[in-house]
Amino acid sequence: MSLTPLIASLPKAELHLHIEGTLEPELMFDIARRNGVTLPYQSVDEIRAAYDFHNLQSFLDIYYAGAAVLLHEQDFYDLTYAYLLRCKADNVVHTEIFFDPQTHTARGVAFETVLNGITRACEDARREWGISSLLIMCFLRHLSEEAAFETLAQALPYKDKIIGVGLDSSEVGHPPAKFARVFEQARAEGFLAVAHAGEEGPPEYVYEALDVLNVARIDHGVRSEEDEALMERLIAEQMPLTVCPLSNLKLKVVGHLNQHNLRRMLQRGVMVTVNSDDPAYFGGYVNQNFIELAAALDLSEAEIRTLCQNSFKASFLSSEEKEAWCKRVAEA
Repeated sequence: MSLTPLIASLPKAELHLHIEGTLEPELMFDIARRNGVTLPYQSVDEIRAAYDFHNLQSFLDIYYAGAAVLLHEQDFYDLTYAYLLRCKADNVVHTEIFFDPQTHTARGVAFETVLNGITRACEDARREWGISSLLIMCFLRHLSEEAAFETLAQALPYKDKIIGVGLDSSEVGHPPAKFARVFEQARAEGFLAVAHAGEEGPPEYVYEALDVLNVARIDHGVRSEEDEALMERLIAEQMPLTVCPLSNLKLKVVGHLNQHNLRRMLQRGVMVTVNSDDPAYFGGYVNQNFIELAAALDLSEAEIRTLCQNSFKASFLSSEEKEAWCKRVAEA
């Protein structure tokens, strides 16, 4: 029996989504034309053909090239609104969106231009469809601690619009501890903290994210399984992992989806969630991740419901909202 109708019917939250990674080739070309930006590709098909990544860095190279078309507030609005339209289609009722200001400020785009466009789209989606959104500002880990401090300073006037800080980009060679002081200051300013760790980087990076950055969630974390003590700790603390199956497949973290460890971790009691990461580049938004994972790992209806409930439990919603959505999942 296909679980696709069930997946489509269940409300869910998405907690690991880079808004720049939702830039579909068609929209990339439209915005490039509007802004007079020349792309290194002649067609949508040529861009899609380039999406044959062999590791994280080969993806990031194309990701940053695509982001170069984003220049004006309307561009960020259009980008975010298009993603939230996908959320509506996938019954994603709450999303916690990553954005990378350094990707844009380095090109001369003002911090507030980025934030205002994203925020305006989120407000429209809440009003039109009832989708709630929170924003998490990520530091690019391949850049310096000093650059991260500058970005944090830029964010301080907008604390009412940004709930947390995160850490993304090239993982290997850039341990979480590199940003210990930045995260300490961010938490002192009232921001929540999350960090990418244990995707390409080792379990030690997960420990650093927990113990040095004091994060509330681990983004990815799939390599945690290599360290039994770490696994026991994640289970005991119910530390959420925001797992991105199709991303892991596309970036060769796993060779085939049936080799993914998400079901094993779920069955052991790890608080795993399903997310799409950079769906324009990795071949699927949230429901597609659920559908392909369910087929590859033979997930049960009960496991699908647990994953959807986990998405709310791991979110930064209020405890009342979490409880209400989990009840909806159970009853759907």
